[in-house]
Amino acid sequence: MTNGHIERAIEIVQRIRTEISKVVVGQEKIVEQVLIGLLAAGHVLIEGVPGLGKTLLVQALAKTFTGNFTRIQFTPDLMPSDVTGHAMYDMKTEEFRIRQGPVFTNLLLADEINRAPAKSQASLLEVMQEQQVTIEGKPFTVPLPFMTLATQNPIEQEGTYPLPEAQLDRFLLKIQIDYPSQQEEMQLVKQITIAKVGEGLDVKAVKPIVKPENILTLQKIVANLQIDDRVYDYAVKIVRSTRAWPGISLGAGPRGGIALIRAARAAALLAGHDFVTPDDIKNIAVATLRHRIALAPELEIEGHNIDMVLNEVLNKIEAPRV
Repeated sequence: MTNGHIERAIEIVQRIRTEISKVVVGQEKIVEQVLIGLLAAGHVLIEGVPGLGKTLLVQALAKTFTGNFTRIQFTPDLMPSDVTGHAMYDMKTEEFRIRQGPVFTNLLLADEINRAPAKSQASLLEVMQEQQVTIEGKPFTVPLPFMTLATQNPIEQEGTYPLPEAQLDRFLLKIQIDYPSQQEEMQLVKQITIAKVGEGLDVKAVKPIVKPENILTLQKIVANLQIDDRVYDYAVKIVRSTRAWPGISLGAGPRGGIALIRAARAAALLAGHDFVTPDDIKNIAVATLRHRIALAPELEIEGHNIDMVLNEVLNKIEAPRV
């Protein structure tokens, strides 16, 4: 991969970020992490209360690369076939016809995924891992690039089902979205209410930058960014430390290290680098690992949370000088 290709890729990614910021007020870190997920060909889980602009962000992202966007509202009565599709009997032809579900898209917003029981959540396992869906024993591939952005309400809220470990492991990043600052919230309220009827989402200001096939090229460039062995070692040390850290009852497995390297490569390109630095690892480590570890109950009782413990790990492990 030549320097010219990487420089062009950096420029395109910055333009995509700029277009999204035309309609998404504030939340720069969230936008950055969603872009890291896309560039690393990963899936993203976003946790936060409803009404913080998650759907708008996904629609804006889809528009920047003329991708297809589908939203599925997860509810307790959602069936797996409502997600993946099913076989229908056609009376005219007297044959079974496959009706593809909303999962056949580029960007899938699985809204409030933890409102549905495990059976419906599991309908995404195959497509997130293999980019295909099996209907009546026959595999169907989804269009590429394919990315699932799932949102979930905090578990404390009523009527939620925790995601099983196998499902959580499919997500490259878990992003936590918080309320905007007072200034950002005022700007948001003005933007939504000036000369508008209702509160429909508006992404007209976003211009398409590239085509879906260009996103695949960007993903290949990211996958080939250089990483020094000392940076690999740093990432593995962070992951291995979670397995023996006081107060962590379940540490991250080897997939955590793989995810950390993939995400750090995308973070490096987004930061304008043509190689991965220890800072790229450190900056994305919490979002990559927070859903792969579990705290001991006594720490939770004392008011600690996973992010606090992960930041302790990052502060104790010395970063290499590259």
